[in-house]
Amino acid sequence: MSTAVVEKKKRELKDYEKKWTLWGRIKDNKASYLFLLPYYVLFVMFTIVPVIISVYYSFTYYNILEAPQFIGWDNYLNLFLHDDVFILAIQNTFIFAIITGPLGYLAAFVFAWFINELPPKIRAIMILIFYAPTISGQVYMVWSIMFSGDSYGWINGVLMNWGITNTAIQWTTDTKYMMFVCIVVALWSSLGAGFLSHVAGLQGIDKELYEAGYVDGISNRWQELWYITLPSMKPQLLFAAVMSITSSFGAADIMTAMCGFPSTDYAVHTIVNHLQDYGDVRFEMGYASAIAVLLFAVCLGLNRLIQNLLKKVGT
Repeated sequence: MSTAVVEKKKRELKDYEKKWTLWGRIKDNKASYLFLLPYYVLFVMFTIVPVIISVYYSFTYYNILEAPQFIGWDNYLNLFLHDDVFILAIQNTFIFAIITGPLGYLAAFVFAWFINELPPKIRAIMILIFYAPTISGQVYMVWSIMFSGDSYGWINGVLMNWGITNTAIQWTTDTKYMMFVCIVVALWSSLGAGFLSHVAGLQGIDKELYEAGYVDGISNRWQELWYITLPSMKPQLLFAAVMSITSSFGAADIMTAMCGFPSTDYAVHTIVNHLQDYGDVRFEMGYASAIAVLLFAVCLGLNRLIQNLLKKVGT
């Protein structure tokens, strides 16, 4: 092979490598990136920059009225060494998340899987029925009436009429029942964006894959689920898992609506409730930022763990 040909091949290889660098891809697809530029700008301004600012404030004492004062790791040390309520909030959050996260995620997939087998018109109606509690602003009012702590509460009324109890149970103020109540309400309203994601994923699976699977030896619905359905909807499974983790560890509205703020003896006080206490009530923004950074790190780590687990699906 002549020297000229060798040099030409080297130049072509160099051009090819340059093309597949990040900057090369951007230049080749600059029109697409220009269309995405408004989203990138908003994402950086309202997501990336606030996270960076929050990390900075977490190392400061900042009460909004005065300039931030750098105090190093004091906020983080105080959280774990001197803040007993925060330790209790961690316990409550993990108990709540460990129960509602997996159960809510599994329920969303199972209901979506069953509903996907229905005729189109019935399927649309069932999706609306299951998704409605998530977008209904009255869901907490209904549950508050059901778990009312007097004899007029629906659950207390049934229990007293059946002779199971003689006195009304204080569902939302007795520390023995408060977490149970919040978990029940959370599970009822857990069929949200993750549920719709599962439905979309199931609808997007190519039917020819099932025919090919039958030819290759798949003989029942469980094999079909494990080897075809789940691997074909990994993006939707990941999205639903992220939403489930975020909603479970970010729970606060349910606790406030059902049990008040703060709850009795901090029985259902979560990390986000603690964040709201210091950020919205006490205006100790540096301390609140430290709580937010820790919660962000936990959610990020769990999301990474879920990604690794989903890679093994169907393998």
